Amino acid sequence: MCQHQPPCPSADSADREAARLVAHHPEQGWSLLCNGVLLFEDTGELLPDGQIIAPHRPLAAGTVMTAA
Repeated sequence: MCQHQPPCPSADSADREAARLVAHHPEQGWSLLCNGVLLFEDTGELLPDGQIIAPHRPLAAGTVMTAA
């Protein structure tokens, strides 16, 4: 699917999120990457084969909030 040189990472590689944007719809909360991955604003992903990748937001050190 990718015509870039060097080619973008494939949908099954660990760095698949580094692929170039084909379509970006922040108002709807999703982006399409050139490797066919749908990337959602909550960091979840839908791969071209239908596999779902659960959201995986990293917790930065020192940013954990507690209720008052």
